Amino acid sequence: MTPPAPSGAEAPARPLLAGRAAVVVVYTAAMCMNGLDSTIVNPALFSIAEDFGRPVTAANAVETAFLVGLALGLPVAGWLGDRYGVKRVFLGSLAAFTLASALCAAAPGLGTLSAARAVQGVAGGLLTPVGMTLLFRAFAPHERAGLGRILIVPTALMPALGPPLGGFLTEHLSWHWLFLVNVPIGAAAVLIGLTGLRGAEEEPPAGRFDTTGFLLATPGLGLLTYALGFGPAHGWTSPAVALGGVLGLALLGAAVRHQLRAAEPLVDLRLLADRTFGAASWLALLTSAGLMGALFVLPLLYQAARGATALDAGLSVFPEAIGLMAASQVVDRLLPRLGPRRLALPGLLLAAAVLAALGFAENPWAVRALMFGVGLILGTAVLTVQIAGFADVPGSAMGRAMGLFTILRTLGGALGIAATAALIGALGDDAGAGPYRLALLLTAALVAAGSLLALRLPAEAPGPPPEG
Repeated sequence: MTPPAPSGAEAPARPLLAGRAAVVVVYTAAMCMNGLDSTIVNPALFSIAEDFGRPVTAANAVETAFLVGLALGLPVAGWLGDRYGVKRVFLGSLAAFTLASALCAAAPGLGTLSAARAVQGVAGGLLTPVGMTLLFRAFAPHERAGLGRILIVPTALMPALGPPLGGFLTEHLSWHWLFLVNVPIGAAAVLIGLTGLRGAEEEPPAGRFDTTGFLLATPGLGLLTYALGFGPAHGWTSPAVALGGVLGLALLGAAVRHQLRAAEPLVDLRLLADRTFGAASWLALLTSAGLMGALFVLPLLYQAARGATALDAGLSVFPEAIGLMAASQVVDRLLPRLGPRRLALPGLLLAAAVLAALGFAENPWAVRALMFGVGLILGTAVLTVQIAGFADVPGSAMGRAMGLFTILRTLGGALGIAATAALIGALGDDAGAGPYRLALLLTAALVAAGSLLALRLPAEAPGPPPEG
C-alpha cells in the first residue's frame, strides 16, 4: 500500500465540530497540562527524594516513568482515534490524565508516585496526537498558519515554563502542587469538552487492529525510552539499562519491518515517503532533541557550575517563553510571504548559532537575551515545519500522520536529554562549566543538522483551495 497522495487541490473537509472555539479552548488547556508536566518536575527531584528518604538517582524514576508511559501510549493513539472517534478518545485521555495528576499529588511513596506518573504518560501519549488531529481536522490547511499562537503554547512554551514554575512551587509551597495545579484545569476542560464539542462529525471506523505491530512497537519504544531515561544516572553498561536498550532496539527493528509490510499498520511508516511530511517529521525529531537538550543542560549549568538555586536556574530559561510568544505572532505573517523553506532554513542555522553561544555567555542578561533568541528563532522554525508538514495530508490519514509525527518528536526529546546527560556524565559533572558547554554545542549541532532537511520543504506556503 502506498502512502496517501498529496491532495492540496481537494476541497477542505468540513470542520469536525460545530464550535471551533471549543476545540481551541479544550485542546490548549489539555496540551498545556501535558507540556508542563514534561519539565516541571525536574527542579523538584531533590525535594521529592528528600521527602521519601531516597537518593536523587532513585527519584529520576519519576521522570523516566512519565517518558515510558508516553512511549506506550503514542503508537496506539492514531488507531484509537480513528476507531472510537477523536473526541471520545481525547476527552477520555484528558480525564485519565487529570485523575493521575491527583494520584501523583497524594502518592505516599516513590513507587506509587512513579506508577501514577506512568499513567499520566500513557494518557499524555494519547492526548497529543489525538488532540492535534482534533485541531487540524477543524481547520483547513490554509487556515493553520493562524494557529501558530495556539500550537506554540503547548509544544514549546509550556516545556520552557516548566522549570521556573516547578522551582517556584517547590520552594514556596511543596512539590505536591506540581500535580495539584492540573486538577481544576483538567476538570474544567473535560466539562467544556463534554458540553461544547457536541455534534462531532467522526471519521469512519478504523480497520483491523494491528496486534503484531502493537506487540512489537509499544514495548520496543517503552524499553528504549527506559534505557535512555536511566542510562545517564545508572550507567549505560548496567544490566537493566543495557538489556532494555538492546531489546528495545531489536523490537523496534522488527516493528519497522512489519509496519512496512502490513496492509493496515499500527504506525504507517510509509507516510514518511511523502517529501514534505517526511522532512517535517525528521526535522521535528532533531529540533525537539536540540530544544529539550538545551532546556535540560542550561539549568544544570547554572546550578552545578555557577552555584544558582533551583528557582534561579529555572528562571534562566524563562526568556525563551517570551521569545516563543513572539514567534507565535510572526509566523502567520511571515509564512505566506516567505514560504516554509525560506523561513525555516535560515531560522534553524541562526538558532544553532544562538544555542552554541549560550555555553559561553557569563553575563546573566546576555544569557537571557540569548534564551529569548532561542525562543523567537527556533520557535518560528518549529511552527513553520509543523504547519508545512501537514498541508498535504488528507483528513483520512491525519490521525495516523499525527501519531507518527508525535512519536518522532517525543523520541527526539528523549534522545536529546539522554545524549547531553551522557556527555556530561562521561566528561565529569564536577569538571566546571566545560562539559555543559560541550553539551550545549551538541544541541546546536542537532538543530543545525535539521537545515539539510529544511531544503526539502516547499518553497510556497499552503493556500486556500481553488473555488469550484
